[in-house]
Amino acid sequence: MADDKYIINAYPVITSEPINITAMNIMLSQVGVKEEGNNMGQAVRSFLKSVGLGGGYSWCMALVYWVYEQASIDLGIPNPLIRTGGVLRQWNEINKKYKHSTPAVGDIFIIDLGKGAGHTGIVTGIEGANIKTVEGNTNTNGSANGDGVYERVRKQSTIKGYIRIT
Repeated sequence: MADDKYIINAYPVITSEPINITAMNIMLSQVGVKEEGNNMGQAVRSFLKSVGLGGGYSWCMALVYWVYEQASIDLGIPNPLIRTGGVLRQWNEINKKYKHSTPAVGDIFIIDLGKGAGHTGIVTGIEGANIKTVEGNTNTNGSANGDGVYERVRKQSTIKGYIRIT
């Protein structure tokens, strides 16, 4: 899997930061990565492969897992996330010590869209009632099934919770 990181946008190795900040920086380096078709393409396949899935699946959680996997490799530590492409599965199965109701830079945000669906990304900033984010499988309108990796702004009131691993 370490070879997969060079398929996608190159990113600087940061070894003096905690894993959440390292993962956030890797995620930011992926801004501009686009699908090739619906939930397909070389980059998307790499993200999905990291959680044991093939092309065609929603990939926002797979991207978050992938960046944590890359950060774990760079830092020489185990990936602390559950290996899943399911946003709500990650939230439900992650150790409760990592769950928070207020955001911090580097947190993984969780949105519950209902009927078992969710969306996720990483918090890059906090501005009053909003969070700045970087997220995959979205678009400029904030879709949970978009076409690439984007920086966005979301209302904190739409977030179910935050996963904070430092």
